[in-house]
Amino acid sequence: MARLIVILGDQLSPALPSLQNAAADDVLLLAEVASEASYVQHHKHKIILIFSAMRHFAAVLQQQGYQLCYIHYDSQSQIKCITDAVQHALTQYPHLQSIVITQCGEYRLQQEINNWQQRFSLPLQILSDDRFICDLPRFTRWAQGKKQLRMEYFYREMRRYTGLLMQGDTPEGGKWNYDTDNRKACPHDLQQIPPLHFAPDDITAKVIALVNQHFAANMGSADNFRYAVTGKDARRAFLHFVQQQLAQFGDYQDAMLLDQPFLFHSICSVYVNCGLLDVRWMCNKVQQAYQQGLVPLNAAEGFIRQLIGWREYVRGLYWLLMPDYKQHNGLNAERPLPGFYWHGNTQMRCMQQAVKSTIDHAYSHHIHRLMITGNFALLAGLSVKQVTDWYLAVYADAYEWVELPNTLGMALFADGGVLASKPYAASGAYINRMSNYCKNCAYNVKHTTEADACPFNALYWDFLHRHQQQFGTNPRLALAFANWQKRSDSDKAAILAKAANTLNRLEQL
Repeated sequence: MARLIVILGDQLSPALPSLQNAAADDVLLLAEVASEASYVQHHKHKIILIFSAMRHFAAVLQQQGYQLCYIHYDSQSQIKCITDAVQHALTQYPHLQSIVITQCGEYRLQQEINNWQQRFSLPLQILSDDRFICDLPRFTRWAQGKKQLRMEYFYREMRRYTGLLMQGDTPEGGKWNYDTDNRKACPHDLQQIPPLHFAPDDITAKVIALVNQHFAANMGSADNFRYAVTGKDARRAFLHFVQQQLAQFGDYQDAMLLDQPFLFHSICSVYVNCGLLDVRWMCNKVQQAYQQGLVPLNAAEGFIRQLIGWREYVRGLYWLLMPDYKQHNGLNAERPLPGFYWHGNTQMRCMQQAVKSTIDHAYSHHIHRLMITGNFALLAGLSVKQVTDWYLAVYADAYEWVELPNTLGMALFADGGVLASKPYAASGAYINRMSNYCKNCAYNVKHTTEADACPFNALYWDFLHRHQQQFGTNPRLALAFANWQKRSDSDKAAILAKAANTLNRLEQL
């Protein structure tokens, strides 16, 4: 029975379940459609990455003898969405008798897919995505009956399940987590080892021209695109990271340095999230590097934790709690997103650096996202919807299943503590400790109420004051609240007045 096998733009993996056992009379559908390219205003690099990687993947499949139906982006086309593309393919190939697809990564699109059987009157098979280590039923079983769904305990189960960095039932080195060894601030003269980049080939050049024509108003410049767009080059980029960067990634993964957007980060989330890299292969390479004495344990464990801990955990949480999860706004944050999130024109040097990296590369590392752009949004009470839409739009590795829990749950604490045990709120002191940004800033990180005071400082205390009823009994914030209570009434009033003034003039910061 000939099948239509639908492959989405973040499923560009030869190990995709729906590709297994594909037959000669099956038709493989890949479609560049307007609805997916524009449901948020994606960064130019994100669109280039996905369209070019799709075209390269399709070429490989065609060379392997598969029958393809490939739909190129056309703004004038009547094919606007994936459903339209399926209709087109079924019309072109009337012998097809069923539809097969691997479960997609975003709830909104999965709801569209779920209607195909009724829409097309053909059997629809939706396969579990076994590129992930923890399937969704397993995550549901893990979560069942728990009052708190903490990543650390899920991560330990994944370590046992995979055997990664394990000695029998005991974690390598005797500890599950070396996070406390991963928080060193970089020496200011330490130079980053940049990730491996790639010059665009002819296929990518055509996609760049398309994006310049049809997505000219989107963030970024298409002309400095340098990401891998094939599995082969993505694997080269990852091996470069393991050999050149991973050894120092452990110590400095939370550090930030002026004009060094990558430091020792792999940027391989860009590749693994669209299917160009395999999680198990990546983890095995990291484990081998540790076993061969090439990298320290805190580096190997820290990286593996990001993949089989955080990545798998947020995906499970997303599918467990959607669609209600997306509507959470536990802190009633509604203030409009300031323009500097899009253009970076602000005197706050840390925000300049985080947004500049985002504009230039459709990438910034996790501390930029959590403790600069996310922390500011939390402190200022910025609109949860606008912030989550921004993160989804501007990063090349952002798909809703991974972006939404990390942003809504971890950065904004809008889910009321489902994901995180405390809000990740911090004053300028944290940024000063982990970076050299403050020494090059128009604002003084040591000041709170003065005219040149760092905006993070008054906003931090104002955030605690506003939410004292909600967080006052949180043991992880006890010291912060104790310090606030020690202040005199006049100090508190001055700080709150400064915060109010800051919030009233966000666009001028």
